[in-house]
Amino acid sequence: MKIFYGVQGTGNGHISRARVMARELFAAGYDVTFQFTGRPANKYFEMEIFNDYLVKDGLTFNTHKGQVSYLKTALQSNPIQFTKDMGALDLSSYDLVISDFEPVTAWAAKKQKKTVLGIGHQYAFLHEIPRAGNDLIAEQVMKYFAPVNVGIGLHWHHFGQPILPPIIETPEYPPVIVNDKILVYLPFEETIDVVNLLSPFKAYNFVVYTPEPISSRFSNIECKPLSLQGFQADLYNSAGVISNAGFELPSECLQMGKKILVKPLHAQMEQISNAAALHQLGYGQTMYDLDANTIDNWLHNAGAVQITYPNVAKEIVEWIKVGMPVITKEFIDRLWANVDVRHIDK
Repeated sequence: MKIFYGVQGTGNGHISRARVMARELFAAGYDVTFQFTGRPANKYFEMEIFNDYLVKDGLTFNTHKGQVSYLKTALQSNPIQFTKDMGALDLSSYDLVISDFEPVTAWAAKKQKKTVLGIGHQYAFLHEIPRAGNDLIAEQVMKYFAPVNVGIGLHWHHFGQPILPPIIETPEYPPVIVNDKILVYLPFEETIDVVNLLSPFKAYNFVVYTPEPISSRFSNIECKPLSLQGFQADLYNSAGVISNAGFELPSECLQMGKKILVKPLHAQMEQISNAAALHQLGYGQTMYDLDANTIDNWLHNAGAVQITYPNVAKEIVEWIKVGMPVITKEFIDRLWANVDVRHIDK
C-alpha cells in the first residue's frame, strides 16, 4: 500500500506525532511519502526518519509575543502559491491519504475526490470536549483549514466521546529526576522576556529551548537551540515543564510524570481549550500571561500526574491493515482500558 501523509509543520508537536506514526507504518511495510508545510525548509531538523520527504509553503499562523494575529495571518498568506501547490500534488497513485491538519494535502485530496483520513488532536474538536476561547473565526479555521472525510481525534481523556489517547513515544518512567531542573519551551514568546521572568528563581535551574537562542547572563538559566535528541534528554530527567499549551509536549510530560505549567497562545482556541482541559482533569496548571507569581506557586506547590498510555500508533496501523472498518465503541474502550493514571506527590 502506498500512503501520502501530510503533516502541519508550524510547531514541533505534529512532527513528533508523525515520527511515531512513521516508525509504525514503515515497520508494517508501507510505502509512505511525507509532506510538511508551515515553515521554511531550512527550519526542519532531525528529519531522517521521513526519508525523501517533501516541503511546501502551505499555511501557517502569524504569532507575536504569545498571541495569534488572524489579520496578519491573512495578510501574510500566499493563496496563489497555496493553490499552485495544491494543484501540482498528484495523489492518483496513492492508496491512502492521511493528513495531520496539513492543508495542502487535505485540499488536494478533496479536489481529486480522494478520501482523507485525519489523525491528530485537532480532530477531537469534532466532538464535545472542553472548549474555551471560542469565536467564529477559530471555529471556521478548525473546520476548513484541513478538511478530512474521517477524523481520528486524540486527547488526554475521552470525555465520553469517540476519541483515542495520544500518539506519543512511550519511554519508561525516568529512574532519576533532577528536582531543581525545569525545562522551558515557549517558542511563541520573546526569549529575553522568558529569561528575565525566570531569573529571580535562583533555587532552580532552567533549560530554555528556543528557535533563536540568546546568551543568558544568569547562571541558573541556559538557552539552547532546538534539538530533538537534546530536548528529549533534558525532558527525561527534568522535574517539570513550562510550555505553551500545545498537545504533544504535555502528552509526553504526562507519560513521563512531569509536572506541567502551560501558557496558551492568546486568541488561539485550541491552546486555550487545551489549558482548560488540563485544569479540568487536574493534570496541570495554567498561566494566561507570563506571570512570576503563578510560576512561584507552581514551582513550590504543584504535584505531577503520571499516565501510562498504550501504543496508539501501532493500533491505528493495525486498523489500517484490516481495511479501516468503522471504529467501534469496543475498540475505543479497549484502548482507554489500558490507560493508567497515577498522581505523584510534589
